[in-house]
Amino acid sequence: MKKTGYIIALVLLMQACGSSKSLVAADTSVVKVKIDLVNVVEDKVLVELNPGAFSAGEVLFFIPKTVPGTYSTDNYGKYIDEFKAFDYKGAELSFSKKDDNTWVIPDGVKLDRVSYYVNDTYDTEAEVEHAVFSPSGTNILKGENFMLNLHGFVGYFNNLKEIPYELAIKHPSALVAATSLKENNANADPGLDVFYASRYFEVTDNPILYAKADFVSFEVNGITVNLGVYSPNGLYSAADLEERMFKMMSAQKTFLGAINSTKEYNILLYLAGSENDASGFGALEHHTSTVVVLPEQMDQARLEQAMVDVVSHEFFHIVTPLSVHSEEIQYFDFNDPKMSMHLWMYEGTTEYFANLFQIQQGLISEDEFYERIMDKINNAKLYDDSMSFTVMSQNILDDPYKDNYANVYEKGTLINMALDITLRELSGGEKSVLWLLKELSKKYGDAIPFKDEALITEIVSMTYPEVSDFFATHVVGATPIDYSVYLSKVGLELGTVEEQSGYFLKENVPYIDVDQTKENAVFIREGITLNSFFTSLGLKGGDVFKSIDGTAITLESIRPIIGQSFSWPADKMVTIVVDRDGEELILSGAAGNPMVTVAKIVSKETVTDVQLKLRQIWMKG
Repeated sequence: MKKTGYIIALVLLMQACGSSKSLVAADTSVVKVKIDLVNVVEDKVLVELNPGAFSAGEVLFFIPKTVPGTYSTDNYGKYIDEFKAFDYKGAELSFSKKDDNTWVIPDGVKLDRVSYYVNDTYDTEAEVEHAVFSPSGTNILKGENFMLNLHGFVGYFNNLKEIPYELAIKHPSALVAATSLKENNANADPGLDVFYASRYFEVTDNPILYAKADFVSFEVNGITVNLGVYSPNGLYSAADLEERMFKMMSAQKTFLGAINSTKEYNILLYLAGSENDASGFGALEHHTSTVVVLPEQMDQARLEQAMVDVVSHEFFHIVTPLSVHSEEIQYFDFNDPKMSMHLWMYEGTTEYFANLFQIQQGLISEDEFYERIMDKINNAKLYDDSMSFTVMSQNILDDPYKDNYANVYEKGTLINMALDITLRELSGGEKSVLWLLKELSKKYGDAIPFKDEALITEIVSMTYPEVSDFFATHVVGATPIDYSVYLSKVGLELGTVEEQSGYFLKENVPYIDVDQTKENAVFIREGITLNSFFTSLGLKGGDVFKSIDGTAITLESIRPIIGQSFSWPADKMVTIVVDRDGEELILSGAAGNPMVTVAKIVSKETVTDVQLKLRQIWMKG
């Protein structure tokens, strides 16, 4: 998963879960599912499941608690209303609810089918403290759009996750499905789609976007890529993004070389167009597709770059964990998950590749690549750097580890950078993290998992003893990485430069923020390097603005001041009143020409031929 604020996974064979008293359905060859997208009631969709006949015992029905790639507890059962169980005569059966995601039907031998209504998650994101991440969420907009992340619509019965599913979806004829699921329509009804999945995992692994037809397809070195776009105000079409996506994915395939785990890949892009729409921007990966959610109001250049950064991350997941993964991933339990210790690989390697391929394939410059690595170093400082990465991964659903999840994209990338440089150095340039993943893919592939506790030992056996020390110290161990040591091996170092900034923001990064819990109080951000405008006036992080040049500061009043500041002369006198820890301060001075000290990765003054050669092969392959 990649979240752009930021922020995915898999599963293949599922272990049965449920009561030992329950028996598999006696005459079931397929679980039949009906989803009605036409008769939407109060923004809810009716779902019905017929599991076939059970021979005896109580039956448990589940909606997932968590799903692969999200690394969060989302309790999709909370979005289920009016659950009912029916016998063969249509009479309702008694049932009880065990928890948010589990329904218990005591007299399973009489059970014919269950039905329930599904609420969507997009509408509640602004109201819920721990909202479902939009790319793994659901949307119901009658007659206009349906985002079917099917784990939010379709549940499973205990012991029936490994049998086929047939999904009959009744939909408005004007809306077309974008999905990797294969249709099995015998009646050619334009308002009915029938899909077939070999098991429950395949249901959850294949989201469906229903919208007015807006698709493009192109070929990338043997892979058919389909891009479907929903843009509520019609600001963008699939054709607008086709050229950039083709260029990016062609470069990815060149970077990956022979790795080929899919012949088709579908990109489902949902552009959020209003304040009450989806707000968790990023993507969630699947074996042959990804769901991407981004704001519609982005200009095209920023939208294209966001798509490059996000989709490239998701596509690289075809390597890990979709091809290389542990038993915890292979036998994922949707309602009692056991997490793997290798997020450094599942998300860290993937994010590292998403940046490395761009410099190797000439999509970004060396300076841009250095800036991205520097951003990762700075962002990683926001998290607990003394936390074992493997321990964090195994406990990522729990406190205090879950608050450090986003570090898998920051320090996870840097772990892979340090490992990559180490492998390149020890092998004379022949081995790399990409080489390592290719070798692991040859051994395992998508059907054979590795044992979680054995992976690092196996990697060491494939490489060098020094790699064992690296993992023991910095990945399993809790010693922070000194990145300057690894950058030095390629003739680089951490330095600083003075750069011009705006008065209240540098490019798109603001020095100020808003506290919505305190009547939208505007304050100076803490934990960042302030520019000379703030420091020369004596302002500090945490200061709350009361007034600027006599104007009382609110979220609304500071906007025009920021706009006016772009034309302030250096000799303009500015008076700012702030609240600092309950004390009111009046600070005055000239606006000046705002400068800020920025950390940079720069070339060392003296670089050896060995360092330069290692840098070249590291960044250019």
